[in-house]
Amino acid sequence: MRNRKGKKILFVATEAAPFVKVGGLGEVMRSLPRALGRVGYDARVMLPKYASMDLGKFPMTRIVENLRFVPDAEDPHGLFVCNVLAYEHKNGNGAYFLENLEYFEKRANVYGYADDPVRWVLFSKGVLEFLKQSSWRPEVIVASDWQTGFVPDFLKRQYAHDPALSGVKTVFAIHNIYYQGMFDHRFVSETAFDTGHSTIPEFSDPRLLQLNGMRRGILHADLITTVSPSYAKEILKPEFGEGLEELLQEKRSKLFGVLNGLDYEEFNPATDPHIPHPFSEKNLPERQKNKPKLQERFGLAQDPNAFTIGIVSRMDEQKGFELIMEIADALFENLDFQMVAVGDGDNKYRLFFQELEKKYPGRFGGHYFFDADLPRLVFAGADAVLIPSRFEPCGLVQMEAMRYGAIPIARSTGGLADSIENVSGANGVGFMFEKFNAYALLIAVVRAREAFNNKDEWAKLVRRAMKKDFSWEHSAKEYGRLFDLAHAEQPERT
Repeated sequence: MRNRKGKKILFVATEAAPFVKVGGLGEVMRSLPRALGRVGYDARVMLPKYASMDLGKFPMTRIVENLRFVPDAEDPHGLFVCNVLAYEHKNGNGAYFLENLEYFEKRANVYGYADDPVRWVLFSKGVLEFLKQSSWRPEVIVASDWQTGFVPDFLKRQYAHDPALSGVKTVFAIHNIYYQGMFDHRFVSETAFDTGHSTIPEFSDPRLLQLNGMRRGILHADLITTVSPSYAKEILKPEFGEGLEELLQEKRSKLFGVLNGLDYEEFNPATDPHIPHPFSEKNLPERQKNKPKLQERFGLAQDPNAFTIGIVSRMDEQKGFELIMEIADALFENLDFQMVAVGDGDNKYRLFFQELEKKYPGRFGGHYFFDADLPRLVFAGADAVLIPSRFEPCGLVQMEAMRYGAIPIARSTGGLADSIENVSGANGVGFMFEKFNAYALLIAVVRAREAFNNKDEWAKLVRRAMKKDFSWEHSAKEYGRLFDLAHAEQPERT
């Protein structure tokens, strides 16, 4: 794997497209390192090697065999053996993979196991042990979310005096502070509470399952980032801080927010093979040909003039589905529109949407399983997308939707507030509401429906949305500034 001029950055994460993608993190781990490479950084990714990875599509070379280490210095019997593989993308950015049969390759899924903390501590330790003997060594490690919050912890304390790693700085990236470990962080007993100051226990210790990786990442990293400026401010408050707001207040001088971007090569309606009729903002009549295909796919009435709303989302409490449940009947009985929903998650929301299909045939359709390509058809064929999130650290749906000409109807929170300007006269690209309230959402939907009646103005709105620039280059430069700042940070006493 060749060196490139510029600082060396290693992103440590549990998923990264195109190798493995479960959610938005996987997309960020594909796009951000690639964008950093374009502005002169040698940015690479390291993640576990999962059985689901397609080695035919992504050929890997084993560069380290029998990497042996003890997860804890006080546990000489807890020896683990791993391998490290490497893949170099044609664009020059590389990826490393920690291979361990028991904890990664024998598992059908990326997440969701009772011993996940053990898996992620093993992974975090393995990353650092690999770097100790690697010819390529980063100047900054970016650890993402609670699963890799153990990297800054290990590096700050156990490897503080290691000659190979003592100069490496860490940035801890918070993609969603709600998820902190394999427990409900809102209801933790005093005896089980993890302050983050204790040494990470050995693998056989049941206390390992109670570790708060999010707290440890925040506590021990040199800098902390979130995925939007507004979310960086919100998590300082009890409403959004999920019990970590006081710690974040202490670390406020090291907390920054950088809005995620969108990969304009990956999401390009003019060349996208997953939509029936490619288009750009210069030929919107071609876009309109996708609506009948969307209606056909979801069993909706064939009507090119129908106002069509799409929902593309993980179905859980964060996404604000309670608001939709409260006003759905009022909307369908008083407004002329169609709706489609794509996503999986909580069964209560799926059952709710299935009931809507029965009550409003030809007007509502749903798909309740993961599908990587179907959202593209929704964005290309729907007139609007509904995003009533309770909170939203950044969100990619609104960016992808606008890129394809679907207008957001969204709550003004987190990254939604940073990326969508409320429609006012001839300005704005979305219909926003502030209070987490069903009637505020209803008013936003009505505003959008009324605006749709003016076809000329709606076409101008679509063009404004499609021209919005969410490319990663700006965000990459902001991250570059933070990497410089991290490297200038003086070590703290712990």
